[in-house]
Amino acid sequence: MPYSLEPFFENSHDLLCIAGYDGYFKKVNPAFIHLLEYSQEELFSREISDFIHEDDRLRTASNRENLKKSLPLLNFENRYVSKSGAIIWLDWTSIPLPGENLIYAIAKNITYKKKLESERAVYLLSLDKKNKNLKNLNFKTSHDLRSPVNNLLTLCNILDLNKITDPETLQVFNLIRNATEGLRDSLNSYVDSLTQTEELESSKEEISLSEVLQVVQSSISALIYDSQVKIKSDFLAFDMLLFNRTFMESIFLNLITNSIKYARPDVSPRINIATAVVGGKKVLVYTDNGLGFDMSTVEGKIFNLNQRFHSTKDSKGVGLYLISNYVSEMGGKIEVSSAVNQGAIFTITFQ
Repeated sequence: MPYSLEPFFENSHDLLCIAGYDGYFKKVNPAFIHLLEYSQEELFSREISDFIHEDDRLRTASNRENLKKSLPLLNFENRYVSKSGAIIWLDWTSIPLPGENLIYAIAKNITYKKKLESERAVYLLSLDKKNKNLKNLNFKTSHDLRSPVNNLLTLCNILDLNKITDPETLQVFNLIRNATEGLRDSLNSYVDSLTQTEELESSKEEISLSEVLQVVQSSISALIYDSQVKIKSDFLAFDMLLFNRTFMESIFLNLITNSIKYARPDVSPRINIATAVVGGKKVLVYTDNGLGFDMSTVEGKIFNLNQRFHSTKDSKGVGLYLISNYVSEMGGKIEVSSAVNQGAIFTITFQ
């Protein structure tokens, strides 16, 4: 028995139509009428081009000519204007029947998709602008700090150490000089890196974790001395890693300074840094015994920008955000487990 295709035509949510080579609709389904808000009589009495957005008429006409040459049309997008003035994006698939001078076509309403694409484009432009502004600010800040740091080092070098008779004062002075030298080296590295941002983002080299850790500890030796923090490291599983040196220095620096900043007042601060190989992947495990976090309140937010989970005055909510970005940039991932007054464990899995 023959089957009728009319129910498909009448009930389809997609727009179905038959158009003539003369540029007029011959048949449209209810979805077509509902979306464009024109009656069937109105749609049949006017040329199809009258319903098309004026900016899309020329290229639509060009594609219609191709259809007349028996060339099917696939995934062609254009805009129609409804009776109320709404702009509607449609995605067309059209098949010509040359012997009948007819075109059979189906269109999907992609207006919402186009809206999302437009919003995404605006967001990406805004994000790109913000990133450029941040890079410029980073460069300016790092560059401008080099002069006073170099001046401070000059003052340190012209001091006559033979006139310092107190051993403790001499030790503190050496800590200050070492920290200043470390700051100078870091600033020089940052400025050099920021002038070659594209290379920095993808630059990897074989680095020694123990060496990088030593550089960071030297740069904050005064802070370590004052806080009396004990740092233990174990790189037996692996010490060499293909990673960005500047990123790793910043990761160690932010983790250690955070551990010192958020140490429990009644407990001597302790930090353990160790490497391991898990499932064939290199892993760095960083543990401290500080204030920790309530995971039920910070989970999903801990690596976001400007998130503060303690009441410390100089907390900026930037350090963990930077760490997460550096790890992600290098293709890795970072996880944290913690409990209040039980410290925190940061696990970095490298690519």
